[in-house]
Amino acid sequence: MEIVINRNLIFAENQSLKTERLTLRPVTLRDVHDMYEYASDEETCRYVFPRHQTIKETKESIANYFMCAPFGKYGIELNTTGKLIGTIDLRIESQHHIAEIGYALNKDFWGNGYVPEAANELLRLGFEELKLMRIFATYDIDNPKSGRVMEKIGMKIEGNIPNARMWKGKVVTDVMRGITLEEWQQLHN
Repeated sequence: MEIVINRNLIFAENQSLKTERLTLRPVTLRDVHDMYEYASDEETCRYVFPRHQTIKETKESIANYFMCAPFGKYGIELNTTGKLIGTIDLRIESQHHIAEIGYALNKDFWGNGYVPEAANELLRLGFEELKLMRIFATYDIDNPKSGRVMEKIGMKIEGNIPNARMWKGKVVTDVMRGITLEEWQQLHN
């Protein structure tokens, strides 16, 4: 008999998550200026989403993506300052018991281990609470720094996907990385 897991309830009970240096919490319109700071920067968003041209565009993004269906979507806030420095999300495919993780971080905060710290907390939530069996992520082969984040959290290369998509006028090869429940448990036991 399969155990039924109410993942929406689990997300509702875990809307705010704390790590040593970060709080993962819902994104709101109060975050518009912090988000616009990095969403309007081409280097920060080159591989993730189209660069925001206006504050209004950032407000719409927050309302339409983060607030409309907030479960699994988190702002990355520094505990020391309360500043939103990025976002991270866990997109679940319930019937398959798997999820995809994605993230964006203000380039002013790159190289400090913030995304691996946030991602490790979402892996914990995914495997321990949401009872997932695999979590995966993809990145543009031309963005090896994103792949390095995935490597740091234990994700192994599962393959390359040539001509995976068109992005900003170019053909992209994506690299897929993933980690299974068993692999995660071996790393954390």
